[in-house]
Amino acid sequence: MADLELVIIGAGPAGLAAGIYGVRSGLKTLVLEEKIAGGTVVDAPIIENYLGFTSISGFDLAQKMVDHTKNLGVSIQEFEAVTKLGLKGEEKIVTTDKGACSAKALIIASGSHYRELGVPGEREFRGRGVSYCGLCDGPLFKGKSVLVVGGGNSALITTLYLAGLAAEVKVAHRKDSFRAEEALVRAIEKKENVKTLWNTEVKEIKGEKLVSKAVLLNNKKGTLEELQVDGIFVQTGEDPNSRLAKEAGIAVNEDGYIIVDMLQRTNIVGVYAAGDVTSHPVKQVGTAVGQGITAATQAYGYIRRPYYTQ
Repeated sequence: MADLELVIIGAGPAGLAAGIYGVRSGLKTLVLEEKIAGGTVVDAPIIENYLGFTSISGFDLAQKMVDHTKNLGVSIQEFEAVTKLGLKGEEKIVTTDKGACSAKALIIASGSHYRELGVPGEREFRGRGVSYCGLCDGPLFKGKSVLVVGGGNSALITTLYLAGLAAEVKVAHRKDSFRAEEALVRAIEKKENVKTLWNTEVKEIKGEKLVSKAVLLNNKKGTLEELQVDGIFVQTGEDPNSRLAKEAGIAVNEDGYIIVDMLQRTNIVGVYAAGDVTSHPVKQVGTAVGQGITAATQAYGYIRRPYYTQ
């Protein structure tokens, strides 16, 4: 891992796009990924708003991105978790659970993780009825009754997918209207086995060996009720994987997202960020790719200092 010019943390759409542009610019580039390359996009049952694909599963889209990146010669080291960042000097030091490396520039594309409800029983029944990935676990609930928690795009996409598997799908949303794309809302309304529970919050998850009940609060009426369910799919958003960045002195906002400017620059010279870990307000595959491209292009200008960046 010696003599690197650009290190990219994260192999989701933003990190992979940055890797492609780094290598094509002639930079000695390395992408580090603590899990399998592809990012959380692999969990999306279906994607219908990424340019060039009328309809494609998140897994297939991610695989195409990974294959494209590797075929261009980008070095991706999977199952290597970053544990510390040293950003005070000109050389950016990245320590992992397998060693350390240094580079002239760093792109943080570490993405985000699923947000938990934080209610009793959630962690206890994780993997035993509580899930954060419809594509991963949906087939386990064929012909059963499930509850989706959330009101955004991911919640409705998961609901549509589960509606083709489960006998009954209920959606608990704490407000009285969805905050998802209109196309998804219309699609949900056409599903006969889908029912929306407005102004509803999950307060507790119960069961014995597996989930059997969800305790629901109607936040308008102030009433509690128990709902019999076989599975609960939590789709309430994501939180950024920015802890190491913050510890290294990179500025984050009140929600923990890395603050970047329009050129993906952070408050530390030579350090850029892209994708869902950033403060950019739109969290989509398309915007992540664009941010990765911008970050890599700016990193190239910072490292090689061509005439048009002087």
